[in-house]
Amino acid sequence: MSWGTELWDQFDNLEKHTQWGIDILEKYIKFVKERTEIELSYAKQLRNLAKKYQPKKNSKEEEEYRYTACKAFLSTLNEMNDYAGQHEVISENMTSNITVELARYVQELKQERKSYFHDGRKAQQHIEICWKQLESSKRRFERDCKEADRAQQYFEKMDADINVTKADVEKARQQAQARHQMAEDSKADYSSILQKFNHEQHEYYHTHIPNIFQKIQEMEERRIVRIGESMKTYAEVDRQVIPIIGKCLDEIVKAAESIDQKNDSQLVIEAYKSGFEPPGDIEFEDYTQPMKRTVSDNSLSNSRGEGKPELKFGGKSKGKLWPFIKKNKPPPPPPASASPSAVPNGPQSPKQPKEPLSHRFNEFMTSKPKIHCFRSLKRGLSLKLGATPEDFSNLPPEQRRKKLQQKVDELNKEIQKEMDQRDAITKMKDVYLKNPQMGDPASLDHKLTEVSQNIEKLRLEAQKFEAWLAEVEGRLPARSEQARRQSGMFDAQNPATVNNCAQDRESPDGSYTEDQSQEGEVKVLATDFDDEFDEEEPLPAIGTCKALYTFEGQNEGTISVVEGETLYVIEEDKGDGWTRIRRNEDEEGYVPTSYVEVYLDKNAKGAKTYI
Repeated sequence: MSWGTELWDQFDNLEKHTQWGIDILEKYIKFVKERTEIELSYAKQLRNLAKKYQPKKNSKEEEEYRYTACKAFLSTLNEMNDYAGQHEVISENMTSNITVELARYVQELKQERKSYFHDGRKAQQHIEICWKQLESSKRRFERDCKEADRAQQYFEKMDADINVTKADVEKARQQAQARHQMAEDSKADYSSILQKFNHEQHEYYHTHIPNIFQKIQEMEERRIVRIGESMKTYAEVDRQVIPIIGKCLDEIVKAAESIDQKNDSQLVIEAYKSGFEPPGDIEFEDYTQPMKRTVSDNSLSNSRGEGKPELKFGGKSKGKLWPFIKKNKPPPPPPASASPSAVPNGPQSPKQPKEPLSHRFNEFMTSKPKIHCFRSLKRGLSLKLGATPEDFSNLPPEQRRKKLQQKVDELNKEIQKEMDQRDAITKMKDVYLKNPQMGDPASLDHKLTEVSQNIEKLRLEAQKFEAWLAEVEGRLPARSEQARRQSGMFDAQNPATVNNCAQDRESPDGSYTEDQSQEGEVKVLATDFDDEFDEEEPLPAIGTCKALYTFEGQNEGTISVVEGETLYVIEEDKGDGWTRIRRNEDEEGYVPTSYVEVYLDKNAKGAKTYI
């Protein structure tokens, strides 16, 4: 069916319909454009979401991602980035393949439509002009015919009247003939114009308008086809990324299936295993028979406790075992034999060859792993300076072994890197020797010497850590020469009590508590242990100090001070060059003694002088 034959008289309606078609196309373009904006916004939100939950560099979160569940989550975040990228691809393809193309097509369509309807209006105007000419000639012919009739009637009247002269009759006859001639001319002109109009009208309704309407129909059909193709493209753009999105989802499923709960449980063991053995059974103490406290029990309270008031059971003890200490400075280790029976001439219970209940209870408490609720442990003062010792001696054996092994691996990598650099310099030197024009071989000697020295230093460092690692793994003696010297010095100063207190001073990681006086004062009940476990009173101030210089406390356990600042002293220098101070309730740490001027309050509780 053709619009030219069926809709020959619907020019105005076709004009409205084609304009509506263009409006529909523009509406679809707007729809696709908004869809692309949604895709971009969605992709941006997905990327921000993935970035928000990415682990921060050099933070504890990075350590957490060694677990398989966290690795799977990290893989999910990475896949979400790829997933977001596919939505960006959808937006880009829809913009380039649909929005841009249709916008250009709409402009072309508007121009084409305008041209067709311009031709149609032009044809309409031409046929209207022809119609007006026909009407004009028709009216002229009609008028001339009427005037010719009137002239003929006038002539006949004049000719019949005997009173009219012959001249008047001749004049009336000539006028009648002239009018008849004008009517004939008008008739001929009207006939010619009528034939011409009929021809033009036939051409208009059977040729011009059908051709124009046919072109408009084809244009409209192309528009319909184009919008259909755009809708297919719209679907294909989505379909193209479905395999990649499916692959992203498959990777997420694969990551989820890679979660190994047993492996994660093993990682927890490796992370927190201390390497200590659990405490043994507590021996039964028979109190039905009179017994005398052994030296191992009494030495805790009497060996150096003369002159000190007896502790009350209900109060909080200031001297505490290892879990309650505020510092972790190892004094000289005890001799190998530390049981109560090893003390010369020490009184022993006649019925109890085993350790008494109180001693075993103390030993049980000292063998506990790290308890993070203590104030000293919360502040991280495992050492006086707050920094981790080079040999990681502050850690339990298993954790120390892992840290040492990690350090050895890092040093070996650095050694290999330096060796590769040395080989490269050596090769370059050989090239210079063979081709002197390329460079001076002697210029590389300094660099080669420097690299060799670095390798030697790293090897010595690696040997040191390997020795510590071997010590932890049991391949070397467990104590260093320095520790043995300290042990000998300690034995000479305290020959009578060292054996009794040795086991109680040992912490789970092999280090020792600092103050022997604290250990000698401890006689802990279960109720006291529970109280100290929940909360610990802050150390009292024993004086004040004034900062002589500015100190930047960058190591853990130290505190920064400004010249002229006044602070509280809570622990005096014990000969190691550091004084413990407090700024307020939550800020305390160590500063070099030479940086402050100390004013001790001699009446303050706990004020002591260390030499």
